[in-house]
Parts: sequence; structure tokens; C-alpha cells
Amino acid sequence: MFRIGCHISSAGGYLAMGQRAVALGANTLAFFTRNPRGGSAKAADPADARAFLALCSAEDIDLLVAHAPYTMNPCAEKPHVQEFARLAMREDLQRMELTPGQFYNFHPGSHVGQGIPIGIEKIIAVLNESLFPEMTTTVLLETMAGKGSEVGGRFEELRAIIDGVQLQEKLGVCLDTCHVWDAGYDIVNDLDGVLTQFDSIVGLDRLHAVHLNNSKNPIGSHKDRHARITEGELPLQAIARIINHPALRQLPFILETPNDDAGYAEEIRLLKTLKR
Repeated sequence: MFRIGCHISSAGGYLAMGQRAVALGANTLAFFTRNPRGGSAKAADPADARAFLALCSAEDIDLLVAHAPYTMNPCAEKPHVQEFARLAMREDLQRMELTPGQFYNFHPGSHVGQGIPIGIEKIIAVLNESLFPEMTTTVLLETMAGKGSEVGGRFEELRAIIDGVQLQEKLGVCLDTCHVWDAGYDIVNDLDGVLTQFDSIVGLDRLHAVHLNNSKNPIGSHKDRHARITEGELPLQAIARIINHPALRQLPFILETPNDDAGYAEEIRLLKTLKR
């Protein structure tokens, strides 16, 4: 099954979120666990979550990719910022049990001058404090563009984080096509080579989702500027190779392109025509 969807606002609750996804033609979706630019989270309604799960079952939506807020920086230098990361991740992972067996994606963070090794140590510490044996959620480290002091722009950095976490079976990776391109991985001319490299360093068995985005910038730019599927540096034939690649084709593909609902619906329709 080709799973294609986009980010859907969760402001109206779980059921409204699912209904909007279905209206767009999606059969998977991503949602922020709280305001992406904010702090506190609205209390979840278990009855609303149950209605959402019933809708998902009826519409063959089996995989969800929740997203942590952008303000969550586990490797921040300032103690209060890192403490928010601990609090947010713990709260979010508890709330994720209302939609069991799904994915929770987060940006590893920015070390803001402390250096990659210290940043990795701090990310590991937050994960070790937040993951718990009974959780059914798989936490996904997102591949990053390497902008500024971001951690996660190289596959080796993701591997180092995984190696330091106690409950490694709870961890995976979400590959963002804009980010890896901007980080210098040539997914246009050497997709097989990039995936082979990922497999040798991280392991394809840990790759559970793809953020499918084009990029406004050339390879290796470290800019992280998303573009619509047909408007960026990645040719449409390269996008088609990504969604049809044997190592990726069964994963949920989440659009994070600069779009309104009509634009997302059109991209979902287009991508379905490219699926072989």
C-alpha cells in the first residue's frame, strides 16, 4: 500500500484531524503533539482519540507520524530549554499511548556552540529519561540539513545517539528528503548509494518514515528551505524514484511542503499517479 499524507493541524482534536486527512485523499498523516512554536499542550480527550482510531480503521489509515514541537531542543545550552525538552517528550510519549503503536518524530536539536559530542550526550540523556519499557510508540530521529549547529546532519551522528540509548528498540529514523539533500547526500543521482550508506551506518531496519519534500537550494547548501514537490531542486523523476524504491516504498510518506489544503490534495493526487 502506498501511504501518502501531510501534516494536519491537531487544533480541532483527533477526529477532526482524521476527517481532514481523508478529505485530502491521504491515507497516512502527521500531526504536532502540541503547538509547534509553543509550550504547553492541550489536554487530550480519550473519547475523541477512540473516534479517530475508528475512522482510521474504516479508512485504512494504519500509520501515523506525530511530530514534536520545533521549540523542543534536547541539547540546548540553557537549562530551562533542555528541561522543557524533557517535560515535553515525557508528556508527549504518554499521550501517544492514546494512539498506540505509532511514530513520534523529533528534531535532535542544536548544540548552540557546545559542539556535536556534547550535543549528542545531552540528546541521549533526554531520551534515556523519557523512554519507558511499556511504551508502544517508536521514537524517530529526523535527518537534518546540518544548518548552523544542528545535530543530525550526518548519519554517523544519528548512529551515535542510538548507540547511547538504553532502550534502542524504541528508536528509529525519519528521513527528510529536503534535509538529506541540503546536508549533501545526493538522492537525485545516487539514491542507491545514499541508502547503502545509511544501511551501513544506521541500518535500513530503523528507517520507518519519510518526510517527502523538495528543496529550494542546491545539494550541500545546509539551508533547510522546503519547496513544493514540483518546484524545487529535486526533479520529479527523482521524487518518483524515491517513492518507488524497494527500501522505501512501504513506508509512510509525509508531505511538509509549503501548501494550503488544495495544494496538498493536488500533490497527493500527483504522487499517486507516479506510484508503480
